[in-house]
Amino acid sequence: MKGNLRLLYLYLFSFIGLLIVVIGGIQLVNLGMKMVFFKDADRYFIAQPVMNEKGVVVESKEEMEKRQEIEMRNQKQRDFVNSFSMIVVGLPLYLYHWAIIKKEV
Repeated sequence: MKGNLRLLYLYLFSFIGLLIVVIGGIQLVNLGMKMVFFKDADRYFIAQPVMNEKGVVVESKEEMEKRQEIEMRNQKQRDFVNSFSMIVVGLPLYLYHWAIIKKEV
């Protein structure tokens, strides 16, 4: 019984590690496709210009577009770091537990 419980634990954590790697890989492929093929997929329509309390437009259209480009680049960097982190954490988790399973079985 103790051996079966240990084997169940190893399979469970191996599966979790593999799942994390797969999700991180999917996010990286998604990000890559958006950067290479679907460049307009991250563009959002900004309905109103930025105005101060008196109703005067504070930001021009060019400034808004520039700010949006910067925010899109920052979001892609955050997505990349998130995906890469999932792979960096999930891959050793999977490989370690799977190596123990191969030794025991």
